[in-house]
Amino acid sequence: MNKSERRRCWGDGDALMTSYHDLEWGVPLLDDGKIFEFLVLEGMQAGLSWRTILYKRENFRKAFHGFDAARVARYGERDIRRLMADAGIIRNGMKIRAAVNNARRFLEVRKEFGSFARYIWRFVDRKPIRNRFRSIAEMPPRTPLSDLISKDLEARGFQFVGSTIVYAHMQATGMVNDHLVHCFRYHELARGKVKKASGILTSSESR
Repeated sequence: MNKSERRRCWGDGDALMTSYHDLEWGVPLLDDGKIFEFLVLEGMQAGLSWRTILYKRENFRKAFHGFDAARVARYGERDIRRLMADAGIIRNGMKIRAAVNNARRFLEVRKEFGSFARYIWRFVDRKPIRNRFRSIAEMPPRTPLSDLISKDLEARGFQFVGSTIVYAHMQATGMVNDHLVHCFRYHELARGKVKKASGILTSSESR
């Protein structure tokens, strides 16, 4: 199939969104660094569009020291003030403080389970859920499973992890394949056709 003829479920008409759709969204991740990045970005997205966050992603990466959870966990008031003064990111005090808090909780989970990925992927038995939606309208904003994960995260002290945010995280990190069935990425991911990279769940691991 010619690249120009590929059918997408979303992302057409915007180069950055198209790239994110084609290369990242729905790819199963095991890398804790990338998982933490999505936790921060999805928390920042609350009430905003993902496009807004995606266009500020590099600014976030620089501001949060490459999404190094251990480093973010050590942030103090001076860092909070620095972030609040950074026009390149979302300057919301509650969200920024939540990101710092979540870094600390993230490290606690990693210590308990060996990795955050091991903790979060156990909710789907380490196998991506493959939905078969035919339209965006069929895609739920939350599910009973995202409700369960949200409650568990909140019980562990995480913030800005409501069920809708958790479901967005599941979609982004490949815990669910929510590409529509007519989308070329749905079939590539279903066949385990993803670029090899550290922290990506391979097709053999997903079975």
